[in-house]
Amino acid sequence: MTPDHDRSRSPGGRVQLPDLLRGHRLAAGLTQAELAARAGVGVRTVRDLERGRATRPQRTTVDLLADALDLTGVTRQAFVAAARPAPAAVPDPAARHLPPDDPDAAQSASHRPGGGPDAAGTAVPGPAARHLPVSGPAAAPGPAARHLPVTGSTTTDSGTPVALPQPVPLLGRDRDVAELGALLSEHPVVSLVGLAGVGKTALALTVAHAAAAAHPAGVAGVLVGEGSDAADVLAASVAVLGVNRLADLSCRLGGRPALLLVDAVERAPGSVAEALRALVAAAPTLRVLVTGRRPVGLPGELVRPVAPLDVPPAGPEPTDPAELARWPAAALFMARLARVRREPPTPAELPALAALVRSLGGLPLAIELMAARGRILDVTELLDRYGDRVLDLAGVRPGWEPADLAAGTVTLREAVATSYHLLAPAERAALRRLSAFRNRWSVELAEDLLADGGERRDAVPLLDRLRELGLLSVRGTGPFRFRLLDAVRDFATEQAAVEGELTRIRRRHALVVAGLVLRTAPSLVGADLPAAVHLLDEATSDITAALAHAADDEPVTALRLAAALPRWWRLRGRDVSGRRWLRRLLADPRTADAPPVLRAWALLGVARLGAEHGAGGVELPAAREALATFRAAGEVTGELSARSMLCVLLLGAGAHGEAREQAEAALELATRHGRAREMAVAQYHLTWHDVRTADLAGARRRLAAVDRLAAQCGEQRLRLMARAALAEVTRLEGRYVDAVEQGRRVAGALVELGDPGRRRQVVGTIGLALALDGRAEEALEMVAELRPPRPVPGQRRPPGVESLDPSPEGRHARPEDAICALIEGHLALHRGDRELAAEWFTAAAEHATGGERPDGTAEADLAGGGERRDLVEALVGLAASTAEVGVLDRLDRVCRATGIRLLPREEALLYALLARRERAAPRD
Repeated sequence: MTPDHDRSRSPGGRVQLPDLLRGHRLAAGLTQAELAARAGVGVRTVRDLERGRATRPQRTTVDLLADALDLTGVTRQAFVAAARPAPAAVPDPAARHLPPDDPDAAQSASHRPGGGPDAAGTAVPGPAARHLPVSGPAAAPGPAARHLPVTGSTTTDSGTPVALPQPVPLLGRDRDVAELGALLSEHPVVSLVGLAGVGKTALALTVAHAAAAAHPAGVAGVLVGEGSDAADVLAASVAVLGVNRLADLSCRLGGRPALLLVDAVERAPGSVAEALRALVAAAPTLRVLVTGRRPVGLPGELVRPVAPLDVPPAGPEPTDPAELARWPAAALFMARLARVRREPPTPAELPALAALVRSLGGLPLAIELMAARGRILDVTELLDRYGDRVLDLAGVRPGWEPADLAAGTVTLREAVATSYHLLAPAERAALRRLSAFRNRWSVELAEDLLADGGERRDAVPLLDRLRELGLLSVRGTGPFRFRLLDAVRDFATEQAAVEGELTRIRRRHALVVAGLVLRTAPSLVGADLPAAVHLLDEATSDITAALAHAADDEPVTALRLAAALPRWWRLRGRDVSGRRWLRRLLADPRTADAPPVLRAWALLGVARLGAEHGAGGVELPAAREALATFRAAGEVTGELSARSMLCVLLLGAGAHGEAREQAEAALELATRHGRAREMAVAQYHLTWHDVRTADLAGARRRLAAVDRLAAQCGEQRLRLMARAALAEVTRLEGRYVDAVEQGRRVAGALVELGDPGRRRQVVGTIGLALALDGRAEEALEMVAELRPPRPVPGQRRPPGVESLDPSPEGRHARPEDAICALIEGHLALHRGDRELAAEWFTAAAEHATGGERPDGTAEADLAGGGERRDLVEALVGLAASTAEVGVLDRLDRVCRATGIRLLPREEALLYALLARRERAAPRD
């Protein structure tokens, strides 16, 4: 099937574009949607062209459609001619064109009464501008005929004539302007490359004006037209520099430096290269600043990609507009939003604003198109509606094609597609694969992803090519410094789906990420822990994406990945979500046949993460099953890890005897195999059994052994754990000032290490020591850090202090709740408010038994898996507050059942209480 060229013609006998496009599409067997996806344009663009609603499409859109339809030779020429009909006559060389009416200057789109950059950042002539006609082929001008606009001249304070529009204010480009000005003095040709709308021309205009004083022979600019030949470019260039012939240029400059700005070189790169080669050879003092979507390709040309604006980093979103405006992308969005609505963004909109400019990738064109929608929608609505489909952003901007000043519609998809089609087929395929990465990545990871089971090849030339075209961002100094621009990544993902390779790419990505995690996980203990945690932090987005995709498509790969992550999840406070992932994957029938040792590590991970948020008792069977599997497989490392985990779970469940047995078995196994780290872990667990029996001196000796063994194997985290435990032992000894000092040193180190769970425990130790020492204000600061305070109606408080609600209705069951209540109880007791102290100690006892209200029996006190030492401390405080016999009886039952012995300080408190009761008793 071929297009019917005779079916519909214009009055002049020329085939009309709608019928020609439809015929070629049907001949290729494509739907409108399939053609749009293959070309990288919007389906609405194809539909409007076939219906005749769009009569003069952009040249880039025409080229993309011709590429997608595989048109070549005469067929392609006819298609282009139908889409871009030649003008009826050659324009008058003396004619003047007025700029479009757009008084608002933009960062990447600006028109001024005296000239300025257009929506793509290119130069638009002002009222005084003259246009040099560009001749096409021998006869009448064809579709490639264009005019090269040259602006009227001004003179700087230094006397340099400048024939360029005035620059627009830029955000976040100060460093670029300074560096480019210096580079122009060293290189004859400097090319600014990047995506459409990134602000190349706006930056070039600013640089040219800033460097005017260094180029006293003059500063001028030309705009390359579609299909211009070398003679056109050369003639326009020498004309704006003040001569009629190239031979006269050197005499005109007289050895003085001059600067020529050449814009939109992608329209005729070969012609521009030929013309600039002649210009530079004829005038050695001439410097050329070039903008385009691709380099010129001259020897000695310095290529400088223009990156998008910096965006706010992910994480806690700023709530202060001034803080957010420090990031140029956010500042540009707020400036453009101020043009379409009076009210500045509300505090509630600021988090959405930060997320929105991140999703736009800091691309100025995208930011402006999005901000324009702020006339109707607030920022949160913009994020909800467009945050995940920024490629569909479009806007009608005057002068999008400055050469003929035709109004055009541009979408980000079409802007990216133009640069995408500059790549060779193999480079496009590689870009589609790299789109699987969600954030920054390293060269090594890129090579792993591109290998796909084949030979691993050097990816540097490819990355250099992507960077050269402005498709790739390279920032920072670490290995993870490469990142596809967001719009590029989304477009490449779309193209991967069109090619039917998206699932295969995601499978490969999951394998690559799993390999990274499995190589890194062993370093999550020992001296390399900080570096390993940082590496996984860098790959967070890719880990999340790989888990999500593999869980649906390759669950065994997902299980292998998730089973290696529990330590990192725990260190980063993601214990709840991590445990959910592991439970989901273990329950998936498709992982039932996974290697038993792999499933055992996953089960152990579930138990480890459950213990972190008070659900360890539920996961005791999982830890026992993992231990049995490791023992059967002779997996020593797994057995040691399982026994260590059981020590924690059993201690929390109140099974102190069995917990001690597991710790002693782990110590014996680790000693037999010479595992210093595991010996230190076992000694650490046994420390708490010494505390349980009030052998604080023995606990100190064990902690010294832990510190020594941890130092031998470079295990900084274990050393910090030992020092945190030492601060608690010091508190139990009654040395509160020392305990506070030790605890604060450890808490600061844990912040740097990134262990939020352990740090909460240390903060609790500090708070209890402060409360027992009577330092109320400092102690309440610790309570606020553990759990944000809230006012409780009718609750009595010290003057000016708000605190927690001790009532069962007002609490959330969390491990630190018992500690907070103990701190409040000790403070109230220290003030002599025994009634309030009794309320707090009662609440602490309830939290220590898992949030259930005990009925006074030993069985109820031991149910729920809470921390028994906290329960004993709460009951001692309650007895001291109420002097009730029932509380003393309950305390005695708990101590007998758990083997916990009272500390000397606690015994002294109770003896004083009994003596007080005896003195108060009536005498016969």
